[in-house]
Amino acid sequence: MASVQDLKRRIRSVRNTRKITRAMELVAAAKLRRAQTRIEAMRPYASTMQELISGVGRAAGSVRSLPLLQQREETNTVLLVPLTGDRGLAGAFNAQVLRRAFALERQLEAEGKTVRWLAVGKKGRSTLTFRRRHVEGEFVGFTDRPGYADAQAIAHRASELFVNGEVDRVLLVYNTFVSALTQQVTDQAILPISADVLETDEDERRDDALRGDFIFEPEPEEILQRLLPVYVETQVYRALLESSASEQGARMTAMRNASKNAGELIDGLTLQMNRARQAQITQEILEIVAGAEALS
Repeated sequence: MASVQDLKRRIRSVRNTRKITRAMELVAAAKLRRAQTRIEAMRPYASTMQELISGVGRAAGSVRSLPLLQQREETNTVLLVPLTGDRGLAGAFNAQVLRRAFALERQLEAEGKTVRWLAVGKKGRSTLTFRRRHVEGEFVGFTDRPGYADAQAIAHRASELFVNGEVDRVLLVYNTFVSALTQQVTDQAILPISADVLETDEDERRDDALRGDFIFEPEPEEILQRLLPVYVETQVYRALLESSASEQGARMTAMRNASKNAGELIDGLTLQMNRARQAQITQEILEIVAGAEALS
């Protein structure tokens, strides 16, 4: 049985650890609120971008020749882009993204397709390197607070591989933020851009007829060619914001559970220490009584 001094040291160590986990929980909660604010600020921009592309697409007519819209006859090579974090201590946040990505890899390879990788986040990079996967590019150091420039870099590299014909499809794998307790793994195809983006319903066509014809300068096809890369960047940026919020939510929950477990461990160690102290006192009393009887 451990001595009283050993138990005191363990209790002191666990208390210090609990202070750290509580501090990390508070930091994650503050970062989560900021990430949620950024997601809410992003939604109007994404919605307006969607409307703008749809409107220009209606005016442009046939745009199937644009590189980012071209649907390949056969999909032979797929680029997987798992969005992970730069740090751990976030529960299953990184593991579930990588688990889904490797499951997709097995599924695609079973269909006879080749899989290539783009690493986002240090955790994803280290795992892919450990498993000896060839990485077409790596983007690290910003997952706590991603910027639009980071999304531009990722989208540019993915678009470059797609336009050059090195890959036929690009899939993002990331955690969608539902709540601080729930993060849902999502795989989203960002290239080629789906034709549904340019489709419109009858109400939108009727509104266009009421507004009359617009004169575009330059031509709608040229405008759309410039907008489509921005659309891809927007999709990547939204995924990065979702992943960032999910990471902070997962870390906050993990640190809260760690603090709770530390409290339970302290209670158990305190009980053991009290029992050890009581046993020590009882033993001293017995020795005193035994010595008194021996003297009498």
